Amino acid sequence: MNVLAIDTSNQILGIALLKDGELLGEAVTNIKKNHSVRLMPAIDQLMRDVNMTPDQLDRIVAAKGPGSYTGVRIGLTTAKSMAWALNIPVVGVSSLEALAYQGRFFNSYICPFFDARRGLVYTGLYQWQTNKIVQVIEEQNILMEEWLRTLPQENIMFLSQDISLHRKTIEQYLGGHAIIPDGSAHLPNPAHLAFAGMNKQPDETHTLVPNYIRLAEAEANWLKSQKGKQQNG
Repeated sequence: MNVLAIDTSNQILGIALLKDGELLGEAVTNIKKNHSVRLMPAIDQLMRDVNMTPDQLDRIVAAKGPGSYTGVRIGLTTAKSMAWALNIPVVGVSSLEALAYQGRFFNSYICPFFDARRGLVYTGLYQWQTNKIVQVIEEQNILMEEWLRTLPQENIMFLSQDISLHRKTIEQYLGGHAIIPDGSAHLPNPAHLAFAGMNKQPDETHTLVPNYIRLAEAEANWLKSQKGKQQNG
């Protein structure tokens, strides 16, 4: 089975190709450039590099959020459009779950998170059990300090491209129980996204939607204004 994975849900732009469970190739950039302009050329180049054509794909896996609202939409829309055109299954995988794969050799809890501004984070708690990732606490949008107070006082690996923004707070609450690796461990790997979605049940192409966890600020403000108009009407 040939699988294409697409992740533009955060600053990372990552794509990967698997063939029968083996990684054929991947491309990753960690720069602030427009994903909408760079994604399709990156997919085209990677497929050329591994001598594969789109009609040979059997499945497309996409990171469905949480993360950047625009980034999530770009990746998911591209994946759905390709899947529809090729008449193949599409699978949406949590961006947090994909990042949690970075801790697959850690024998305790794994806490991936993305900064959501104003002290908030998108996060959840995972654990690697019998060769699969298991969600221990559901994903949520929550104040980091509130989240840290709910976590077990056990060793927890924290993974995030935004780790520098929250490192002091994490260490303040968890002390020696906070395991914070260095370097690239904090960056999601598109190959992990491919492996995460390889055996999941496919989604319905037209009804697969982003998992923002919370409303986009513009949408929330619009709904608030509409509610005000109804109350005053």
